[in-house]
Amino acid sequence: MATSCPSELDVDALRERIRDVYTRVAEDPSGDFHFHRGARYAVDVLGYDADELSALPRRTTDRFAGVGNPLAWAALEPGMTVLDHACGAGMDVLIAARRVGPEGHVIGVDMTPLMRQAALLSAREAGLADRVDIRAGMFEDLPVASASVDVVLSNGVLNLAPDKRRVLSEVRRVLRPGGLLCLSDVVVQRELSLRARSEAELWAACVGGALVESELSSLAAEMGFVHGEVRARFASFAGSSAEARVSGDLRLGAVTFTARRAL
Repeated sequence: MATSCPSELDVDALRERIRDVYTRVAEDPSGDFHFHRGARYAVDVLGYDADELSALPRRTTDRFAGVGNPLAWAALEPGMTVLDHACGAGMDVLIAARRVGPEGHVIGVDMTPLMRQAALLSAREAGLADRVDIRAGMFEDLPVASASVDVVLSNGVLNLAPDKRRVLSEVRRVLRPGGLLCLSDVVVQRELSLRARSEAELWAACVGGALVESELSSLAAEMGFVHGEVRARFASFAGSSAEARVSGDLRLGAVTFTARRAL
């Protein structure tokens, strides 16, 4: 199971490359990227509700670059505390904030300043700033108190992480016992070659760090989660340049996976 990047890959350089990609998305979401973006993609491919998205600022929905729909399985209730641990421009954050209501609390963490800025501005514009908290941080070292969160949302994040065990360890730390992880992420059907996993460009393209789908449950169980289950599958890269870069038998796609922190 390839849960960390090869030693040949410079982790700091990889992070900077990833940050640069999402800075460019924040600056110009209509630009040329290896993945799909925007509200129409979210509705047509991932199953988001069109009316729900139309009520959000386009500043946020235009910059959406997730690969699945974790909110469909989050079962959010009023008063819950929710974390989106790489929130981008905040689309999932704002939807969650509406669902948890004024007594709830939604934390968005992201490493890209322009994405955080977009999320914060949109929260204010949508009248949700009283229940939304946008923080600077990395998914391997979350600026969130231990055992303080009911639900963690993750949308297209784990594949970018150089150390996936550390990311899931942090998710487990911040979740309350029995808390829910709703993770949508890139998967392949067979393990990538060492050469492919050693290319920073492929990692930044959401390919180099993708797990084999069957590995998600075993990795989650290893890290202290129970009841792991793949809930949905998405053709998130159909027609994209990322899909064109991999061989057909890899079957690049995405899934939504849920699991709970063990009691």
